[in-house]
Amino acid sequence: MNLGSSQAYICEPVRTPFGKFNGALASTRSDDLLAGVFTNLKEKIGNKFDLGEVEDVIIGDSNGAGDDNRNVARMSLLLAKFPSSIPGVTVNRLCGSGAEAIAQASRLVKTGEASCLIAGGVESMSRAPWIVEKAAEVPTEPKLHQSTVGWRLVNPLMPSQWTQSLGLCAEQVADELNISRQSQDEWAYKSHQFADQAWTNGFHSEWVIMGDKLQRDESIRPETTLQKFSELKSAFSVNGSLTAGNSSPINDGAVATLVTSGKFAREHDLQIVGSIKSVQVVGVDPHRFTTAPIGAINKLLAKNNLKVSDIKLWEINEAFAAMVLTVLDGVSGINLDTVNIHGGAIAIGHPIGASAARVVIDCMRGLRKFGGGLGIAAACIGVGQGIAVLVES
Repeated sequence: MNLGSSQAYICEPVRTPFGKFNGALASTRSDDLLAGVFTNLKEKIGNKFDLGEVEDVIIGDSNGAGDDNRNVARMSLLLAKFPSSIPGVTVNRLCGSGAEAIAQASRLVKTGEASCLIAGGVESMSRAPWIVEKAAEVPTEPKLHQSTVGWRLVNPLMPSQWTQSLGLCAEQVADELNISRQSQDEWAYKSHQFADQAWTNGFHSEWVIMGDKLQRDESIRPETTLQKFSELKSAFSVNGSLTAGNSSPINDGAVATLVTSGKFAREHDLQIVGSIKSVQVVGVDPHRFTTAPIGAINKLLAKNNLKVSDIKLWEINEAFAAMVLTVLDGVSGINLDTVNIHGGAIAIGHPIGASAARVVIDCMRGLRKFGGGLGIAAACIGVGQGIAVLVES
């Protein structure tokens, strides 16, 4: 890889295994979860450079209502005993938050404003609190709202079509495109098989922290069958095509990586995984959020004068199998054998603030495995957004 002076490089990435809802990581606070990957990153860096040279920490987190409140990026780096001179900022682009954090860090490197940052994401969906709407006085019978996933405390001025459940919105678009229940179940089944194989072959374990509580992504079910998928009930409507099986689960996890200039990486002998070439974010009507990655991908390709055939590997975050199939319907020419070949979020898990960081890094890691090239990591985002990141390794 040519270490260009205007490029931003991903170095020494680490992540937790992704825990299932109320599973092995549920008792771990969000800030401690993130502090754990910071500590592991610090151990990987060792004596390669002084930690005080880290110029900022940018972390994606979508909730912020629980123990991830008041800037979890800054809280966690202090818990991990990084120098207190290092600032930190937390960003929220919902399901795209982790990729957004990496994108913001890469822009600082590309413009020369910084040479070494930490970026990534965190989410503990198990620990997302029940919340109460603010009132003039403490209510005697408060109405509790969940903050685990999706809309809450909805503004009545929002059109009701926009604020339906994410699953129902995904299902409606899938129905328009005649995406069948069977095709969704088959995609979900494949996700579990590929993820299990990738763990067995050592692909994921190369960068995952093996803690006492969890040794592997907890939602992967290698023993499942297509028959079991077909027996699941509709999750979002009567006789609908989306089920708990072909939708991503609810998860806990954290990701962190160095984002550096080529000069910094070379001088300090850092392990480079790949580089961030370009990022594209788009918006659509909220109820059509599963179509948003289509626009993001097409704009990203056009902006960089590329064709679909120029892309060697794709990571499309599996919020729903229907969403991935929607994107594959809308971006013509993608070879299915190059998409999510090490499993996707349906199996690996979808801790919202961390997921998009995982797909960006796994796209780079997959490219390295196959000799390098260009890849695209993409994700749909609630409230009608999509993000696509062009990477090289």
